[in-house]
Amino acid sequence: MSAATVTGTPAPPPTLMTPGALAGTRTLVGFNLRRDRVRLPVWILALFLGTLATADKYATLYADPEARASALATMGSPAALAMTGPGHYLEDYTFGAMTGHQMLGFSAVLIGLMNVLTVTRHTRDEEETNRAELVRSTVVGRHAHLAAALCVAVVADLALAVLLAAGLGAMDLAPAGATGSLLYGLALACAGLVFASVAAVTAQISAHTRGASGSALAVIGLAYVLRAAGDAGGDDVLSWLSPIGWVQRSYPYVDDDWWPLLLCLVSAALCAGVGFALSTRRDVGAGLRATRPGSATASGALLGPLGFALRLHRSVLAGFGAGLFLMGAMYGSILGQADDMLGSIEQMEEALSKTGGATTAESFASMIIVVLAVVASVHVVTATLRPRAEENAGRAEALLATGLSRVRWAGSHLAVALAGGTVVLLLAGLGIGVAGAASTGDSGLVLSLTGATLAYAPALWVTAGVAVVLYGWLPRAVQAAWAVPVYAFVTGYLGQLLRFPDRMNDLSPFGHVPPLPAAALDWTPLVVLTLVAAALILFGLEGFRRRDLRTR
Repeated sequence: MSAATVTGTPAPPPTLMTPGALAGTRTLVGFNLRRDRVRLPVWILALFLGTLATADKYATLYADPEARASALATMGSPAALAMTGPGHYLEDYTFGAMTGHQMLGFSAVLIGLMNVLTVTRHTRDEEETNRAELVRSTVVGRHAHLAAALCVAVVADLALAVLLAAGLGAMDLAPAGATGSLLYGLALACAGLVFASVAAVTAQISAHTRGASGSALAVIGLAYVLRAAGDAGGDDVLSWLSPIGWVQRSYPYVDDDWWPLLLCLVSAALCAGVGFALSTRRDVGAGLRATRPGSATASGALLGPLGFALRLHRSVLAGFGAGLFLMGAMYGSILGQADDMLGSIEQMEEALSKTGGATTAESFASMIIVVLAVVASVHVVTATLRPRAEENAGRAEALLATGLSRVRWAGSHLAVALAGGTVVLLLAGLGIGVAGAASTGDSGLVLSLTGATLAYAPALWVTAGVAVVLYGWLPRAVQAAWAVPVYAFVTGYLGQLLRFPDRMNDLSPFGHVPPLPAAALDWTPLVVLTLVAAALILFGLEGFRRRDLRTR
């Protein structure tokens, strides 16, 4: 018995300076890297190759001074600056400046997503599944899990920074491009560190992985909105409140300012310190935010599998619905400026001409609707794979031990995914339709754009069908379902701008949907996609009915 216990004096909470507080960190770092040996390389290579391909296309598409002048003329509008970055890049619009202006903010969001998912996976998810308690029963310090997760995030961010610095440095993007390339890579790494440290804080507040990830992702969204509002309105104060605004104001390939990255490093250190401090004020497995007590009795809806599944999915569904409505409204607000923004850009004219359409606004809207549909498919994949998480956590076993059948249990989650994805599409269509009608003065866009967005519902159902097949027959490979929305975005949106072969788009279910409202409605591909989705769903559910359940 310790002296503190004998005298009744409480032991001080462990800090980073407490001997043994970081014990086992090195081992956990190696273990986490082993677990992420596929996940992180895929993230890093996707960001690296996507950036290089885009920068190379800039050099090809804007090779003529006239093309660069046209791009420069269209990027100065408030709507364009909100979508890209600060107007200072336009003063010397080299290929490198184009890359920094149009790619840095977008890439900062993606690397933030990578870091948030990495940190919450190795901290809050470990506690929620009770693995952290088992590991901490050995010689592992109180702060080892969080320190190891942050170390893994640092390794991933620095690896991406090195690749970007080497890859972009080998391209002739600007005079003294090697310095700009190094700054570009480190700017993204610093943005990743900020959002990793934010996730370190949210992982202490929420008792659930979804809550911790959702809160951190909300911070990323707020940072993007602040940056966009500041750049569009010319108010640097708002942009300087955003970590994304900080990295963009390092101005790689233009001014090569390194000092804004210090803001990122200081913020990351402060947030990480707060995360470590908060971790000493809670129990393992618990969050600082107390769980709200539920009702003493369950409602009638919760007595059935469908109502219970809807209760589990409702917060994520509401978040995606609100986010896509706002995203659609943001894009719809610039439809009235589509002719001025896009009419003189050669590659945009070619991409828009493929979709047809009586007006540039309609053709541009058809391209944006693809993006909205792909984002909606992210919710569909997340909801469809929720039974896998329930099975891994051991909760499915208790439910299926009753009279509830496997098909009915998995089908309830699938029904929420299919119906929820359609509702999310509807909200996205309303957002772009209402804002588009206001910006163009054409009230008919409300119905036409809403209907055009809903036309992608069969493609969402096919995406869900692929996820169900993987879950039913190859449960260890369920993460491969994410390849469908990723490939759809690359080919459906970037492919049109970067002139990918048309046959690549045919491999995506989204590539078979008529590009409404620019094109005429064709029911045949929509019916075929619906039948394919139904076949995939039935096949996947049969696989789940036949295979062994993972038990704990």
